[in-house]
Amino acid sequence: MATRDDIRNIAIIAHVDHGKTTLVDQLLQQSDTLDERAKLDERAMDSNAIEKERGITILSKNTAVNYQGKHINILDTPGHADFGGEVERIMSMVDGVLLVVDAYEGTMPQTRFVLKKALDAGVVPIVVVNKIDKPSARPLEVVDEVIDLIIELGGDEDQLEFPVVYASALNGTSSYAPDPSKQEETMAPVFESILEYIPAPEDNSDQALQFQISMLDYNDYVGRIGIGRIFRGSIKVGDQVALNKLDGTSKNFRVSKLFGFLGLDRVEIDEAQAGDLIAVSGMEDIFVGETITDTQVQEPLEPLRIDEPTLQMTFLTNNSPFAGQEGDHVTSRKLEERLKYELHTDVSLRVEDTESPDAWVVSGRGELHLSILIENMRREGYELQVSRPEVIVREIDGVKSEPFEYVQVDTPEEYQGSIIESLNERKGQMQNMINSGRGMTRLEYLVPARGMIGYTTEFMSMTRGYGIINHTFDSYQPYINEQIGSRPRGALVSMENGKATTYSIMNLEDRGTIFIEPGTEVYEGMIVGENSRQEDLAVNIVKAKNLTNVRSATKDQTSVIKAPRVLNLEESLEFMGDDEYCEVTPENIRLRKQILNKAERAKANKRKNSK
Repeated sequence: MATRDDIRNIAIIAHVDHGKTTLVDQLLQQSDTLDERAKLDERAMDSNAIEKERGITILSKNTAVNYQGKHINILDTPGHADFGGEVERIMSMVDGVLLVVDAYEGTMPQTRFVLKKALDAGVVPIVVVNKIDKPSARPLEVVDEVIDLIIELGGDEDQLEFPVVYASALNGTSSYAPDPSKQEETMAPVFESILEYIPAPEDNSDQALQFQISMLDYNDYVGRIGIGRIFRGSIKVGDQVALNKLDGTSKNFRVSKLFGFLGLDRVEIDEAQAGDLIAVSGMEDIFVGETITDTQVQEPLEPLRIDEPTLQMTFLTNNSPFAGQEGDHVTSRKLEERLKYELHTDVSLRVEDTESPDAWVVSGRGELHLSILIENMRREGYELQVSRPEVIVREIDGVKSEPFEYVQVDTPEEYQGSIIESLNERKGQMQNMINSGRGMTRLEYLVPARGMIGYTTEFMSMTRGYGIINHTFDSYQPYINEQIGSRPRGALVSMENGKATTYSIMNLEDRGTIFIEPGTEVYEGMIVGENSRQEDLAVNIVKAKNLTNVRSATKDQTSVIKAPRVLNLEESLEFMGDDEYCEVTPENIRLRKQILNKAERAKANKRKNSK
């Protein structure tokens, strides 16, 4: 079988924050790709502003480097399970993976998640033990953990015979030896391992074309762009080709533009052949999993599986008393256009109309997936409201089923009792408990996804910020017919419109935790804090101190109030109850009751309780 030895296709997979994108930066920097003058930003592959801020990769990125006359296509994949659909599809485009593992943390839930996708696809792994320069690094133990994980995930003998490179991506050093003192200022061991161990793609360019779309991009000028791999044959600009749709139909179109990848750029090319990773434009309704073939020999490849959504929220136009004051895009038409636009590139997202023209049910892969969409819209000038996230319940073989998550917790031993108690309350099933030494315990659980909504904040306060929690979708299991994971405390709800005063906030501090600063504009029905008790409490937060002509002996002492607990978007989504909305604008995130008027709210609760 002839192969194209001039090319290699690899993906980089890892748990969140194990240094994957930093490693890609170094490979770019140390290859023969970038212009001498080109200055690379830190984590240059994370191009989206939210990716840079959070230090996570959300969308898969293509890049390519030239090294010693070979062209290496590199796909940087998301490490977070909410974007697992991206990881799965990318495995169909590559022949091998670089598995990046932190030299101290070892294998984590997302390592398990992305590695399972790679092993199922039968690709060859190379393990890069990163952050070898950490004082607490334990490289040999980490390699053993990877071996155990591959065995557990059902990897074959070939996949167990993986090469290992030890590196510090941040410092741009690597070596084949686990001893940190043997590190050299080069990424050559990584490049050499790729060229030696990753199979070169098969060269069958003389056969009929087969090119499968694995990822989508969108451009206002050329419309949808399909990114994928040529599995057979070749393609040229101007060719007449057939797009084999997922429904079994096919459409002919002319290839208007082809793009290859080099460094951080997408470069126009005239032709490509088997083994190349390319992007093609010219067809508006192209979709992930579809195959572009020769018009005469139409043999589509197996469609790619796309992870189904597990969580849904209602997105609504903003109808609060402050609607339209802070955003540029506030109408239902603008909101609907933006949600439908997102569907051009995000194949794990679903947007459904409701009976109301001002509301849509948006389904995604998890809280992070949906919250990043909301954050992007907010930054683009949209005003909207969202309801509390709910899990998507399915009927599987006649049984009502709900999503369960695999949860891994690393915690100091002193907090393990309260964590076990809280996860048991949320109907979690303990799978494993490992005393990992150094005063830390690792707990592994299966928990209904309902129970994980809003749990992170509680977990962080329970472990004083010392615990680490990670969770990934595991499977659908029979529905547990009980209330799980509802908020333990009520809300402090404003009963007036106006500006919050220091005087009122001081008087309310013993009632609970305040969320807003003095001087904040509030409206009736807006949530201004968390009650220390279970029920909601209507409060007057705009009341001013009555002025008298009596001079106080302590007149010159200034009033001191506690710093408020200002909630960010994720914390607001976690805190929200079933009868509440989160109002999101470019300038503010507010929580509010769905029914703003206190008397009307009381009537609605009465009706609900009498049913």
